This record gives sequence, structure tokens and C-alpha cells, in this order.
Amino acid sequence: MIQQNISLKEFNTFGIDVNAKAFARFSTIDQLKSILTENENLPLFILGGGSNILFTKDVDALVLKNEITGLEIIDETSETVTLKVGAGVVWHDFVLYTIENGWSGVENMSLIPGNVGASPMQNIGAYGVEIKDVFSYLEAFNLETKEIETIDAATCKFGYRESIFKREAKGKYIISAVVFTLNKIPDFKTSYGAIQDELNKNHTPLSVRAISDAVIAIRQSKLPNPKVLGNAGSFFKNPVISNEAFDVLVSKFPTIPNYPQDNGVVKLAAGWLIEQAGWKGKRVGNVGMHEKQALVLVNYGGATGDELLAHSQKVIDSVKELFEIELEREVNIW
Repeated sequence: MIQQNISLKEFNTFGIDVNAKAFARFSTIDQLKSILTENENLPLFILGGGSNILFTKDVDALVLKNEITGLEIIDETSETVTLKVGAGVVWHDFVLYTIENGWSGVENMSLIPGNVGASPMQNIGAYGVEIKDVFSYLEAFNLETKEIETIDAATCKFGYRESIFKREAKGKYIISAVVFTLNKIPDFKTSYGAIQDELNKNHTPLSVRAISDAVIAIRQSKLPNPKVLGNAGSFFKNPVISNEAFDVLVSKFPTIPNYPQDNGVVKLAAGWLIEQAGWKGKRVGNVGMHEKQALVLVNYGGATGDELLAHSQKVIDSVKELFEIELEREVNIW
């Protein structure tokens, strides 16, 4: 069940060739408990779909690949359906399942890479929708008590690409399942990004499938396929600044894209900032920011994690110099 000193190249979407001291897959909690009992002295590294990690060194730990599957309806009313989904289920497969059934809530998040278990950790989101909008609770294995806990939305402390699992609970749990509540009566969200333009272009009647198809078309038109070009999707978070700071910024850059939020702050488009700093489509050796989407850091082939990390730092430094805004990496660094 345990493999020694194996390459993780096929298990991360950047395609970085680093080694794991030990590696094991688990598809049930009983398997997980057995693996942990036999390897009590090794530090742990939990791996899902490998789409939100940049490896810069070998992993001197036991890498546990979460492959818990399963999808079941646990509650249903005339207006909603509540689904329990295994953490190892591919996120987009879950989205497609909901679309096939006509349930609304995650269609705007079509084609996001990764697995279901990572979705609440990152509070993933796209086109005006986030996990917290459809999240009910999750089940997680407590690595200290060796028991399954139920964790609700309030405890998760969701923020913009944030949760408790990236802060004080980091490394303390292994998420085994996530429970979502979706709508049978669709609440369409088409105002964010180019969704409405895509729908208009194809004269498509409004439906969850139409929105999903529009999102997929938009993403495929500007985001590289990790199987062709190594990447982890959006590498940086969209920065959020105060209204006062924005007033100063917009006086210098009148055309800056901005998205006012409800809590007195303004979200900016990191991709636009990066493009203005001259990085969009610029390749340096084997790395660069993608030609169609400046948010995406790309491994053109053979790059090391250190090279990618160094390139991202150059982008951060130049954006800070131009706009006095420090970009934050969205991808986890190892």
C-alpha cells in the first residue's frame, strides 16, 4: 500500500518532477486509519488533484492521495437538493452531474481544476459564485483524535479564497466529504465577466447547462490545458483594497477595472495589473505568464519549481512598483 521514493510529476498540474519519500492512496477512512497506524513517525502531506500546489523541493513526508469517492442525495425538498460528495471526486465531474439533473448553484464554477475536497479549503469561486454560497457542511478526519468531525460554514470562516483550513486548522484535518445544497429553481447569475455576452452570441435560452457551456467556452478560450502546458490556473488572488486606497489609485489609472464589494472595499483584477506591468505573454526561459490570461503562470516544459516561484516574485515586485499593490499567491508553495 505504501510506495517509497516516487515521483510526483504526474500528480501535480505544473508537472514538477519532485520525489515523495513515501506515497499512499486511500479511498476509505478505514484505509486511511490503517496507513496512519503503520506510519506513525512520518510527517504527512495531503494531496488532492494537485492543481493548487507548486513544488519547489522533494517532499520528505508520507504523501497521502485522497481518492474517497461517492455522491448521494441526503435531503430533498420541492425547492432544494442536498448532496454529499466524496472529497476525491473530480470537481468538474460533480458540476456536470448537477447540470444533468438541472440543479443550480455550481454551474458558474464549471471546469475549475481539482477535487471536491479542496473546494472549501480554498473557498473556490468563479464568475460571481463561491463555494460558501452552496456549502452546508463538511466531514473531516481529525488527525489528532482519529475521529470524523462535522464542520459547518461558520466554523470554516470562509473569506475570499480563504478558510480555516488555510490558517489555524492547516494540517489538522483530512476532508473526507463535502455537503452542498443546490436549488431546483435556478437562480441564474450571468452579470459577471463575459457570460451574458457568450449567451447572446449563441442565442442560447437561459438554463444551468447554457451557463455552464458559456463558462466552459470562456475558460477554454483563455486558459491553457494543464495536460498541454503545466499550470495551476489563476496563480494570484485578485487584490482587495479600501475605498480610500481605490480613490487614490483610480485618479492615477482611470481605466482600472474594479468591483466594489458590500463591505466597503474594492476588488481589483490581478490579471489587468499584471498585464499593465508588461508580463502578459512574456516568456523567460521555460516560464511565463500566459499570452491569453496574465493570471496564469505557465511551465512551458522542463521548468523547476524554483524557476516558477522566482518568476512569480518578479511579477509581484513589478506590480508593487507600478501600483503600490502587493499581489498574493493563490497557489500553495512547497
